[in-house]
Amino acid sequence: MSTVLETPVRAVEPTHPPRSWAAVFALARFEARELRMTVSFLGIAALYIAWIVWQSTQSQGDYPVLQDVDRATQTMPMLVGLAVMLGVNRAVVRSHRHDTDRHFDALVVEPWRRTVAHALSIVPAVLFTAVCVLVQFTWAALKPGAAGHGSPAELAVGPLTVLLFGALGVLFARLVRSVFAAPVILVLLLFGMLFVAPSSGSNWTSWLVPVVTESGSSPFPSDLLGRPAGWHVLYLVGLVLLAALVAVLVSGGRTTVVKAAVAGSLALTLVGAVGQSGGTPAGSTPARERATNSPAKVQSCLKHGGSTYCAFPEWTGRTADWAEVVDRVQNLAGGSAGGERLTVRQRVDATYGLTSDTAISPATTPGQVTVGTEWGGNRVPEFAAAAASVLVAGNEKAGSEVCDARMVTIMWLALGGESDPMTALRNVRLDDSVSGSAIVLSPTEPLSMSAEQTRIVVELLKKPRYSVVGKVKANWTELTSPKTPTARVAELLGVPAADKSAAGAGADGGSCDE
Repeated sequence: MSTVLETPVRAVEPTHPPRSWAAVFALARFEARELRMTVSFLGIAALYIAWIVWQSTQSQGDYPVLQDVDRATQTMPMLVGLAVMLGVNRAVVRSHRHDTDRHFDALVVEPWRRTVAHALSIVPAVLFTAVCVLVQFTWAALKPGAAGHGSPAELAVGPLTVLLFGALGVLFARLVRSVFAAPVILVLLLFGMLFVAPSSGSNWTSWLVPVVTESGSSPFPSDLLGRPAGWHVLYLVGLVLLAALVAVLVSGGRTTVVKAAVAGSLALTLVGAVGQSGGTPAGSTPARERATNSPAKVQSCLKHGGSTYCAFPEWTGRTADWAEVVDRVQNLAGGSAGGERLTVRQRVDATYGLTSDTAISPATTPGQVTVGTEWGGNRVPEFAAAAASVLVAGNEKAGSEVCDARMVTIMWLALGGESDPMTALRNVRLDDSVSGSAIVLSPTEPLSMSAEQTRIVVELLKKPRYSVVGKVKANWTELTSPKTPTARVAELLGVPAADKSAAGAGADGGSCDE
């Protein structure tokens, strides 16, 4: 009789536990590569880079204000975010669309872990956006004419917007398993951002959208912005975590940790929403009124030559550029105007916040010239016209009311020293013309030129500068008299009048030309 010895069968255990998180990261890397290779993302990325290069090479951007540049970095990332939303949404519903969901049950990566992988696949697109934002801002900050200070919170909005849109794409795919869901929800989001909560920053609902640029007025000093940028970043971070965690929750990751994280992210979102809904900070309103009505109290003044230049602290480095324009204008003037001691003061109207575009009232103080917070491009001849009007009329208020033959002298002083005076004339006029009557822009109220005055100025600008300067200096008193008719001004400057009957109007009482 034989004895059979039976040995109990032992379950074969794996040498190493399943590396499910390694699989999650591997899936995330694969999906990130697939997302970057989609046509929509590649197209938007190329457009984004081209836009940054184009913006950075424009001449009007030679004098950037950094507290405006940081907000300008927030618009283009929205397009990147929309492309990421559509791409990641399509990736999440891919298995459902191809009817391969049932095959995933044999894998070690549960559905909620796959959701985490899709959420992680957004990170490279966010890093790409962050690099573009930093390049755009740094390029502006390194320009010699840059002024002001950027905000890290404002710069973080662009990348966070891409992250938020990507997380929403994952969530929508888990809630509605259709490839058409994301485009429909995208349209609804755009409708809400454009119509329900316009990005004006004027009320608390405006701050519920990811990007609130608030533009309309001239740049403000950074301490007058009053934007709840820090609270808004906290709000966006909360939204990102909430969307991603809810997507994990509905995918089956109903652990205590996930539920607690959802509650925490919801609390974070509410704290940020409440913090950003407080409106303009209490200290910003009196500071804005002081900067508007009593700028001398918060400005620093520097002397260049015989004139004084007063600017807000962030713009003191720009006073040399203003002095160069003033010197150029005064070198063409005659009489005491050539050596008059002017006071150039930087002014803003911050009373109604960033979204208002209120004109600055002209100063009545003799010898004071207003300059704004913008510079470069058209702002240069506009400032030159303001300085010339003060030299001719005595103060800005009187200069803005000039509508007689003195406008010829004012415009010659403003443009005669330009390297390209005809282009400057075109730029300083509202209709970009060099013929006919037109409005002449200035930092305060605009000036007005008649058709005959325009013709005479154009003729003067075509002449060699030296041939006109001597006549202006020799006949300065008569050229700056409100009683001198246009025909006489043309005669003094060697330009024949086209229509003597029309040009002679106003010879008796100094009334304005037609």
